[in-house]
Amino acid sequence: MKRKILITLLLVVYQISFCQNTPFFKGYDWDSNPNYSVKETTESMISIKEKLVTEFFYDGDDFVEYFLEHKVLWLNSDDAIEDYNKIYLPFSSDSELQVNKARVIDVTGKIINLDDSKILTAEDEESGRTYKYFAFEGITKGSYIEFLYVVKRSPLYMGKKLYVQASYPKKDVQFDLFSPSNLVFDFKSYNNLPDFIEDTTVVNKNHYKLRLNKVNKLENEYLSAYNASRGFFIYKLDRNTANNSNNIVSYDKVSQNLYSYYYKEYSKKTNQAIKTFINELDLNNITEEEQKIRGIDNYIKSNVFSSDIASDDLENLDEVLSKKVANETGVLKLYLALLRSLNIKHELVLTSNRKELKFDRKFESNNFLTEFLIYFPKYKKYLSPNANNTRYGFPAPYYTDNYGLFIKEVTVGNFKSALGKIKYIKPVKAKENYDTMIVDVSFDKQDLTSNSIHFERAFNGYYAMNIQPFTNLIVGEKREELINSIFENISENIEISKSEMVNDKPELFGVEPITFISDFTTNDFVEKAGRKYLFKLGKLIGAQMQLYQEKERVLPLENEFQRSYFRTINIQIPDGFKITNLDDINLNNVYLLKGKEVFSFKSFFSIENNLLKITADEHYRKNIVPVDIYEEYRKVINSAADFNKIVLLLELK
Repeated sequence: MKRKILITLLLVVYQISFCQNTPFFKGYDWDSNPNYSVKETTESMISIKEKLVTEFFYDGDDFVEYFLEHKVLWLNSDDAIEDYNKIYLPFSSDSELQVNKARVIDVTGKIINLDDSKILTAEDEESGRTYKYFAFEGITKGSYIEFLYVVKRSPLYMGKKLYVQASYPKKDVQFDLFSPSNLVFDFKSYNNLPDFIEDTTVVNKNHYKLRLNKVNKLENEYLSAYNASRGFFIYKLDRNTANNSNNIVSYDKVSQNLYSYYYKEYSKKTNQAIKTFINELDLNNITEEEQKIRGIDNYIKSNVFSSDIASDDLENLDEVLSKKVANETGVLKLYLALLRSLNIKHELVLTSNRKELKFDRKFESNNFLTEFLIYFPKYKKYLSPNANNTRYGFPAPYYTDNYGLFIKEVTVGNFKSALGKIKYIKPVKAKENYDTMIVDVSFDKQDLTSNSIHFERAFNGYYAMNIQPFTNLIVGEKREELINSIFENISENIEISKSEMVNDKPELFGVEPITFISDFTTNDFVEKAGRKYLFKLGKLIGAQMQLYQEKERVLPLENEFQRSYFRTINIQIPDGFKITNLDDINLNNVYLLKGKEVFSFKSFFSIENNLLKITADEHYRKNIVPVDIYEEYRKVINSAADFNKIVLLLELK
């Protein structure tokens, strides 16, 4: 799993004189005689009880966290039983299990307790990480599984997110947070969850709680930001009254700490290593700054091996410069070192993946600071240093169309510091992400079921992302296979006489579209029906997605990036023939917002000297589609599918 860089601030916690009671979990247990019941339902599973407790506690000289989870799940399908016959515990090398027990309650009420042999330990072969899990047996439809565990671990208080809503309904959901009375926490609920309540009746500690009698299920939908849309809450430590520390999770502090860490002055040795590395980039004859940025980005992503391993050597800039092996922190240090040495103005940006978590401008928490971008204000463009399949100007798309923390270097005299500001990260516009087709079609005079086709297809932006930056790695037969595959996606029954790839150098990504050109013949587009011929016009643009909606849409639709399609099809009508259903070509579905086209599909034609020219353009200029305009979006998407079904009828004049 990709390692996220956690931004931590030093918390000074004093052991103070007031008495703290024993931890909550010491007095908590499940019911020894459970009597759970479910009314008749078609649900495949229901959560009957969910109790989560986090307690921050002074354990002698140590400051620790106890996390309790107690759940009762009713399983009513084979799939649910399959999914939940193992329950994994949040166990790690620096944590200790204080309590761990589980049981199955079958449909007759019989209780089957799991003995220690069913609480298993395993190791991930790749990461070497050890984990524990409950292995349930004897589960049948209508059974309940119940488990209760407590983990003692290092405290997590700079921002912790917990999901409440799931794809199944829940009853009796409770969350409690206890802390020493000097540690004050702040909470925020999302997606229609109620706010937390502070229980002032508890003595010698703080108690915050959330109580829900039921939580409706939320099912995942096609192209939805499911995790960002379901009910969850975030909590963080806000104040420590013992040492008058306020606003502990502060983006101002984060900005200063990051600046101090990533923008240190380099030693003479490091500066020399940076110069040597820059010489390898071969930028001497390049005067255009953007070209230098592209050169840096391409070189690092092509020549520096990125590892997920946490290691001091992989974060050490001198080691990275010499060995060209780094983890995410080391890669980011390398980018910043090169940009600083070349005096290229930039800003460091921290944001979130909007599909998983939308950046909240009003609640400062480290949960939102998970993904790095580098912003170039002069060009208003970004790059993703740790996303190897992206390039300058086209950062990881789910990090855009979101807010982020922009960290800018400021200089006052000889003093340098950082200023953090929350700003919107604009997505790359549709006009930069396009798929263009120019198709010339003629008919064999001797056999009208055979076509000669000249096909040009160009990709730019995100549409070229998985090809153009890597074309230097595609050689020989693989190169020919790549070119031919572009056209074989339209029809496998083609005979290619000529094909080529243009603008295929990696450094041209974002500068010129990569273009595939081919001449081929095929009998796949025309069928003879008596004295008439049926030409499958729509097939030329390839299969198109069609959105069906059996249920009313619940969640907003979340596209990865804005995009455009430009299609021009020129058909030389055979002598002596006419097309009798030209009006079928005319499609026009447009959604306007404040007078501007947001989503559109328009196809139309003109005809001159027996040359039929067809235009079929399609645009999606908004990534996030609210439910109230989803139907408009669906109409446009389905218009392309409708065009794909068009068959032109050729008859003798």
